[in-house]
Order: sequence, then structure tokens, then C-alpha cells
Amino acid sequence: MTLSEAIAQQPAWVGIWLNVMMVGAMLLPFSLLIWRASRLTAVVTFVANVGAVLSTGWLYSQLGYVKLLGLGHMVFWTPLIVLIVVQMRREDMPVWPRRIMAVVMVTMLISLVLDYIDVGRYLLGERTATIPAPSS
Repeated sequence: MTLSEAIAQQPAWVGIWLNVMMVGAMLLPFSLLIWRASRLTAVVTFVANVGAVLSTGWLYSQLGYVKLLGLGHMVFWTPLIVLIVVQMRREDMPVWPRRIMAVVMVTMLISLVLDYIDVGRYLLGERTATIPAPSS
């Protein structure tokens, strides 16, 4: 079973949230390429998202659908949030990129809260896979 198929078996709110996250954290940052001042944030966000997606896919292939899947977001997005805050505080940053960064950051922060809770629960022993790892 693929990760997409496993996600489709989760409660409806999970799929809805993943679609919101796709727009708010993964697609919206591309609009930051419009302004010179926000291009670094756009590129770093893209790289962080690729890392998060690849690590989630790898974790799923190794462990199945477990609470540890949010670890990739934690590793890549936590430092990214710091960068976004720093970039938003720049005096030369136009208003619209700041607003876009705020939406991206809030989307990621909501996801990170859920991820930190899930990874914490995994580390505390809740390791049963909802859906087992795919067979090779």
C-alpha cells in the first residue's frame, strides 16, 4: 500500500488538513519568488519541503503509518520557521511577502504542533502502525 492509499484510509479531517497544508505550506511559498526580498525564503522553503516529503516517504516505507511520520516536518520545518521569522522582520521586506510568510508559518506551526505530539507519543511507546509498512 502506498502512503497516499494509507492517508486515504485515515479520517476525513486528515485528508482535508493535508490539502490545506499542501496549499499553505508547499504551494503558497512559490509566490514569494515574485519579490526579490523574499526569494531566499521561497527557495529555502522549497528545499525544506522536499526534505520533509522525502523523509516522510522513507519513514513510511520503513515503519508503516506510525506517529513518527511527522519527524521530517520537525527536522526541516523547525529551523525554517526561525528563518521565516527573521525574514519577516526585515525592514526591506514588502507587506505582501510578509503576509504570505505569515500564512505559511501558521500552517507549518499547526502541523508542527500535531507532529511534536505524535512523535512524542511514539517516543513514549505508542509504536503500533495504523497501517503496516509496505512489503518490498
